[in-house]
Amino acid sequence: MPFNWERGRILRTYTYRRLLLALLRNYLIGSAIAVLGVGSVLIYSTLRATSREMSVMLVILGVSLLVMIVAELTVFARQMRPVRTVFLKHSPALDEIKEAYIRLHRLPVLAVKRIFGPHLFGMVLPAAGLAVGAIRMGMLEISYFDLTLAVLGALLVACMHAMIEFFLTAYSIRPALRHSHDLARRLHGAEVSLDGRVLFSIRKKFQWSAFLIGAFPLFLYYLTVQLRLVREDTSLLKDYWNWDAAIILLGILFASLGAWLLSRDIEHPIGQIHKVMGEVRAGNLAIHAPDLYPDEFSRLVAGFNHMVEGLRERDRINHELISGYFAALAAALDARDAYTAGHSERVAGYSVRIGSLAGFSEHDLEELRKTALLHDIGKIGISDTVLLKEGRLTDDEFAQIQMHPALGERILRQIEPQSLMAPFLPGVRSHHERFDGRGYPDGLKGLDIPLFGRVIAIADAYDAMTSDRPYRKGMSAEKALSILKEGRGAQWDPHFATLFIGWLEEGGPDKSAGTERTREHAG
Repeated sequence: MPFNWERGRILRTYTYRRLLLALLRNYLIGSAIAVLGVGSVLIYSTLRATSREMSVMLVILGVSLLVMIVAELTVFARQMRPVRTVFLKHSPALDEIKEAYIRLHRLPVLAVKRIFGPHLFGMVLPAAGLAVGAIRMGMLEISYFDLTLAVLGALLVACMHAMIEFFLTAYSIRPALRHSHDLARRLHGAEVSLDGRVLFSIRKKFQWSAFLIGAFPLFLYYLTVQLRLVREDTSLLKDYWNWDAAIILLGILFASLGAWLLSRDIEHPIGQIHKVMGEVRAGNLAIHAPDLYPDEFSRLVAGFNHMVEGLRERDRINHELISGYFAALAAALDARDAYTAGHSERVAGYSVRIGSLAGFSEHDLEELRKTALLHDIGKIGISDTVLLKEGRLTDDEFAQIQMHPALGERILRQIEPQSLMAPFLPGVRSHHERFDGRGYPDGLKGLDIPLFGRVIAIADAYDAMTSDRPYRKGMSAEKALSILKEGRGAQWDPHFATLFIGWLEEGGPDKSAGTERTREHAG
């Protein structure tokens, strides 16, 4: 279905307006709870001011609010600029969408910075300056100690406001994030994500939140009592500090400890699951996440383990399908000639045996086996009159036969996904190269010949020498063994040839066991 540009633009505009309304709502909710709720406790429940002083304070508050609003709107517009560009532009570029996507994720943290920046200081600095002037002019009869406590109260209010708006903003940005993700996919066919990037750690989020929740009432209590006592008998302050300071200190320590324990309890299971995910990403599907948690993380661990079990089963099925696919290709090739039936399977078995003797890893042995199964796939492109000819080939016919390694590589390159076939291409192309550089198709020499090509060349030659052909009877194992000995270092890699010869001399299984050995290593 073609993308409707006008409908998309209208939808983006609507999503952006919803985001702005949600952020405004969050701001008002945070302000109402923190400023009106906490601020009223600090001001109207503690200060004893005349109506004239209250009027002066309202004027100071109004002026400082105006300065704060101007400063905060300026900063907010700058923070929202990348988001506004994407959501209101006709056709945003992919880089612009990525920038907006990251900016959306950063909005909760930016909201906190905005509250502690233009919101707090945009109000506190003008208010404090105007209050000092009013005190000196005799318009306010409050002490500078009262003013200091008011500044501390503003900081306390800002902390409460920042925490509330952080979590509300984190929830409100999700529709816009989903829309940005869909927009990148529809316009550019690309995905946008953080790709594991951590913009703010869960440890800090939980530690600060738990600390504020635990310590906030203590700080609020301290400020209100201070404002009360400073207008009563000042001799009470000394007695108050004798016991209240210890209580506040213990409360803060308890809040800090609780915040640390809470963040640790949340962070540990996440860290464990992330560690196991790294193992799965590295290809280890045998991993199993331990179920160590009695809460909702138990569901998460169980779901993760079920997912890994599903991946393991799918990987097993894919492995069997791919192995069957390779075997079917080899069987289709061998079926063209009754005399060479089973040749690819036997070469695969001999190749895996050489690789095992050489200490190849299980992964390399499996890739070697598949390469050997397909080593002659290029013969599909050789005509039957040449491939099945009884008798000696002419020079032109032999030249056609020599094309089959390069033709096989070309055939395999057509199979999708290309990354699946990439490990097998060098061995298929080079299995007729000679160690002395006189082979084909590229005349490679020595260790320049790909590893699998050097191994398959030995296995292929031995099976060809010991197999019957229409124009000749297969030679004995002893005769083939002597030819291998004579040709190592010239035609074949001396190290691999020596390993294979040693195995044969120790009574290596006959050709009829080649298929069984292949199956054994496939398993």
